[in-house]
Amino acid sequence: MVDKYRAPVAALVFAVLLTACEQQGPPPARAGVTPSVSVVTIEAQKLTLSTQLPGRTAPLRIAEIRPQVNGLILRRLFTEGTDVKAGEVLYEIDPAPFRAVLDTALAGQARAEANRHSLKSRADRARALLADKAVSQQDYDDADAALKQVDADIASWKAQVQTARINLGYTKVTAPISGRIGKSSVTDGALVTAFQPVALATIQQLDPIYVDVTQSTSDLLRLRRRFESGDLHARGTDLNKVRLILEDGTEYLEDGVLQFRDVSVDPSTGSVTLRMVFPNPDGVLLPEMFVRAVITEGTNSQAICIPQQGVLRNAKGDPYTFVVGEGSKVEMRLLSLEREVGNQWLVADGLKVGDQVIVEGLQALQMLRPGTPVTVKAEPFKPAAAAK
Repeated sequence: MVDKYRAPVAALVFAVLLTACEQQGPPPARAGVTPSVSVVTIEAQKLTLSTQLPGRTAPLRIAEIRPQVNGLILRRLFTEGTDVKAGEVLYEIDPAPFRAVLDTALAGQARAEANRHSLKSRADRARALLADKAVSQQDYDDADAALKQVDADIASWKAQVQTARINLGYTKVTAPISGRIGKSSVTDGALVTAFQPVALATIQQLDPIYVDVTQSTSDLLRLRRRFESGDLHARGTDLNKVRLILEDGTEYLEDGVLQFRDVSVDPSTGSVTLRMVFPNPDGVLLPEMFVRAVITEGTNSQAICIPQQGVLRNAKGDPYTFVVGEGSKVEMRLLSLEREVGNQWLVADGLKVGDQVIVEGLQALQMLRPGTPVTVKAEPFKPAAAAK
């Protein structure tokens, strides 16, 4: 029975193997067909380079309002969350005890000044009689000492009057700066103490406003080397002008100014702080808001850019591209890329002006091999303009 079925099974297996071999065989040749490719001819262009650095906003000035005398809050005179002017009264502390202290000091000063008149007359008479030996030297010394004592009392009372006036003035808590005031930590009737640790309220000046970002020292050194080598220059470029990207990805309408770079490096991050100033007339920017600052680095007058779809990477991750070389044959070029510029790559090394870079999409490029003859399409490839 086994021999009866062996021959048909063997025939079936042979037929399957034959079909598989036919399917795995080489594809039919396309004799006389040359791949058609689109190319971009490399041209040097003037490119203004910029970088985006993350950071946060900070108020231009900030003032924590604290009382300078002890007392009860009679009234709060501002609306929370509104803009206040420098010198505007924010709180009123009960002035009655301070007015009483001032009145006491004024009375003491008046009493001392009244005594001085009689003491001065006595001292003047003693001086005149001393010349005629009508009074003793001791009597004159006592009269003169009494006059000097009352002069000292008057000076002391004047100082106390001035102190009392200052403290009475402190019962009106005023805004030291103009800006937007936040919530109040106390209400009417609250007891406050001089220079207490808890602020009554906080004022922040938001127009203009600071933006603090960080930049690595390696980037700073790279820029310095590029300026020294001449790859970058500042001719016709305002390096202090800064743009801002908000959290939702939109661009802030006002341009800012780079104020300074810090001279100290943060040892934990290896970066320095850059501070910019932005106008904020509409209050769009709030303190501690996350933003990205677009900082101009300089201008490269001989920049070489290629579309990103024309760049491939080998197994090691090194970038390369294909160009149409002599005899319309494909050549492979290893590239040194500097950065993304919009939808293109800025090439530091590997290409030169006049090279024809093949850009047909990733799959088509991967099928090409060095030495393959190609035909360049008549219609040139037009990449999108590079973002600056």
